[in-house]
Amino acid sequence: MKIITVANNKGGVGKTMQCYQLACHLAHKGHKVLAIDLDSQANLSSTFCVQIERTLIPEWLIGDVAFEDILVPSQGKGSLHQNISLIPASRHLANLSKLLIMSEGEIRKNAGRKERLLKKRLDLEIVRAKFEYIVIDTPPMLGDELIMSLVASNRILIPTQAQDYSIDGLEELMDTFEIIKETENPDLEFAIIPSMVNPRRKIEKQRMEELSQMFKITPAVRNLVQMQESISTKKPICAMGKKSNGHQDYEALWTYLEL
Repeated sequence: MKIITVANNKGGVGKTMQCYQLACHLAHKGHKVLAIDLDSQANLSSTFCVQIERTLIPEWLIGDVAFEDILVPSQGKGSLHQNISLIPASRHLANLSKLLIMSEGEIRKNAGRKERLLKKRLDLEIVRAKFEYIVIDTPPMLGDELIMSLVASNRILIPTQAQDYSIDGLEELMDTFEIIKETENPDLEFAIIPSMVNPRRKIEKQRMEELSQMFKITPAVRNLVQMQESISTKKPICAMGKKSNGHQDYEALWTYLEL
């Protein structure tokens, strides 16, 4: 089982879009996929046509709710969605940090540290469900959700735009990555995905070159109309024509990542 977190501490960089496309790509190949939405905005959940009044993720993390009580099937159209299950989010997830503080004593007894809660739940319960891949969407901040995901994951995918503020924001995230790798998860790997790129713009082309000098980056995903259409129509790129630019971009990305 492989656990992949899609994360960036800056919003608007295509994080949820990449998470959705990845889960659908893996399901399209026949893999059994679990998508976990840890962002209180619940955009990944709604893209899979799932909307709930109140998420039970916090209660599941501290052991008060069973895995079966929070798991729902994707409601998207198409046969690939039969391979996708979802742990959905809602706006109530924004209270996670407060709930973890209130349960601090129980967390120490059962998991040692709150950063290990998600890993503990995945190790205990989800292996039995025989998922081949777990794909996690995280909020655009360095909070408990992101830290827990990094501790639990094999790989973190970091979408970033070829712009100054996005590149500057990578430094803090990479510092956090190094700390988690050193203290909690020595096998954690990362890949930086240039996302929503316009290669015709001179400034973005220059920033791409700078980014490639700082990090090893994947093939870029361009800022195409097809990407927005995919999310708005809830039709993944892998279900579109193979000759489309979007399909070609993602095939190059997944091939590079060996997914």
